[in-house]
Amino acid sequence: MTDLSKYRNIGIFAHVDAGKTTTTERILKLTGKIHKIGDTHDGSTTTDFMEQEAERGITIQSAATTCFWNDHRLNIIDTPGHVDFTVEVYRSLKVLDGGVGVFCGSGGVEPQSETNWRYANESEVARLIFVNKLDRMGADFYNVVDQVKNVLGATPLVMTLPIGREDDFVGVVDVLSRQAFVWDDTGLPENYEIQDIPADMVDDVEAYREELIETAVEQDDDLMEAYMEGEEPSIEDIKRCIRKGTRDLAFFPTYCGSAYKNKGVQLVLDAVVDYLPSPTEVDAQPLTNPEDGEPTGEVATVSAEEPLRALAFKIMDDRFGALTFIRIYSGVMKKGDTILNSATGKTERIGRMVEMHADQRNEIDSAQAGDIIAVVGMKNVQTGHTLCDPKHECTLEPMIFPEPVISIAVAPKDKGGSEKMGIAIGKMVAEDPSFQVETDEDSGETILKGMGELHLDIKVDILKRTYGVDLIVGQPQVAYRETITQAIEDSYTHKKQSGGSGQFGKIDYRIKPGEVGSGFKFTSTVVGGNVPKEFWPAVEKGFEGMMDNGVLAGFPVLDVEVELFDGGFHAVDSSAVAFEIAAKGAFRQSMPKAGAQLLEPIMHVDVFTPEDHVGDVIGDLNRRRGMIKDQMAGATGVRIKADVPLSEMFGYIGTLRTMTSGRGQFSMEFSHYAPCPANVAEAVIAEVKEREASKK
Repeated sequence: MTDLSKYRNIGIFAHVDAGKTTTTERILKLTGKIHKIGDTHDGSTTTDFMEQEAERGITIQSAATTCFWNDHRLNIIDTPGHVDFTVEVYRSLKVLDGGVGVFCGSGGVEPQSETNWRYANESEVARLIFVNKLDRMGADFYNVVDQVKNVLGATPLVMTLPIGREDDFVGVVDVLSRQAFVWDDTGLPENYEIQDIPADMVDDVEAYREELIETAVEQDDDLMEAYMEGEEPSIEDIKRCIRKGTRDLAFFPTYCGSAYKNKGVQLVLDAVVDYLPSPTEVDAQPLTNPEDGEPTGEVATVSAEEPLRALAFKIMDDRFGALTFIRIYSGVMKKGDTILNSATGKTERIGRMVEMHADQRNEIDSAQAGDIIAVVGMKNVQTGHTLCDPKHECTLEPMIFPEPVISIAVAPKDKGGSEKMGIAIGKMVAEDPSFQVETDEDSGETILKGMGELHLDIKVDILKRTYGVDLIVGQPQVAYRETITQAIEDSYTHKKQSGGSGQFGKIDYRIKPGEVGSGFKFTSTVVGGNVPKEFWPAVEKGFEGMMDNGVLAGFPVLDVEVELFDGGFHAVDSSAVAFEIAAKGAFRQSMPKAGAQLLEPIMHVDVFTPEDHVGDVIGDLNRRRGMIKDQMAGATGVRIKADVPLSEMFGYIGTLRTMTSGRGQFSMEFSHYAPCPANVAEAVIAEVKEREASKK
């Protein structure tokens, strides 16, 4: 199939538990892709195929699948809603042309839907809105429409209205065609009949229809003039205007239903075909200069005639080897082709190409502009790399990922596990750019870093189950630092006599606290040659070498200035080594005298809470030694900004959820280092000494 106007690349995104995966499942059933409907409640859905997803009932990684509706090909990506996995949503939106934002009929616009909506705005992705779960207690379609206006600042274009509410929800009215779609009690999606609009809804439908037409005709001046003069445009003309306005993000067609009860999903599929853009209708991806990342002014035009330009947006490891998910923007990719990875400058040969259906796959021989496919066994490709024709090198706009904020130390339970662990972690880092790993040089421990506690929890679970590596997991660790608070003047002499030439070096020096963020500074004001010039670098090297290991608890030292002002040397016994040793001894001798102090990392914390829990949340942040910086009231709750020490934030999500009956959310990032209170410093130092003793 080569007619690009019949392609729709769409993503389904929303807050945790709004029903994205269930909606995807219903779409697959309606399009004939699956025959038995799976369910997140019992872990049998198609797109949540990881064990961890089935158990927890949440989506962790985005899954891709392809299906057909009304002769159109839909490439669908189901994305996670959890705050720790927003990187999955971000990278999926980057390669899609349209999206369906799912909102819960009772929960409305929740914090994570705001984040995802913001990502979609940044990526300029056209969207439909589907208000789901209208069969639930407390569901209110009109309330959610208001929230979309007030919280997201978006314009919802209401296309369907619900018939009945909560348990009595039976179907929807299509506002444009003035038809009522009513489903029977069998629960099958195809068992509906088209009826007249219920008598008590006629006025509402007319009011919404008038609003719909007024909003739509703003997209076409001629139609608008005719409409002002009392001439109603044809359904085709209205649809054309809706399509244009949706593509330009002027408004978002809004539908309602219950995916779980199979009501209203067909109309959303029709809308995807009618209103969301095909690959040729969205703005072409800009090409950038690989040196500085600035746009070159050229774009990757979506056409099979152009040279190949594609973006690797996700890497997934499964039982058949590494899968690289690729969105082709222009040109054609065939099995056996040699392509260039512009990020590494290396070429790769395309082996097996597959079309994905969650974790099933169909082999294909070629793919073209507009397709989303996976390639098996690519060696050096990472997320965000551009793949192109070797004769036409280019770089597509790269992806930017957030820095991790939390780390844990892990070690394999048995000796043989360390090589296995290394290979597995290597694969996982390639799959998820927001997950990082490093080795602690002192202890030899492996440190995993991620976006939050749930993120790391799931990584450890994957290591255990998917790769069979059992780990001993340490407590989450805080990166403390040390500094000094007083200026002192001191002297140190190093002399050693052991037959033949000895070692001698005497230094007089001043140590004082430096400016915040200045690191280590060394100056020498020696006059008269008491310490010859050639030994100054050795003194500096001696002091600097000790900065990685503070005297309190062995943490790196920040912001210290050392001035060498006098000393003494011996014509035979003095050497660079003697002066370096003297400087090291001087550091150990003088640091405790200069008022050594422990510093702790302070995090910038952003908490969202419903209004009735604000007092509890602020009280709890104060108990965690937090400084409240700002409070902002929104439509659905209050955002509180505070600076809190990282050491007090472990396990915070659990406490917050308990306090706010599961509705609170937070995010945090590193802000600065600040002095530790004496009681905290004593506890940290005691803990470090205990750890050292146990290692011996």
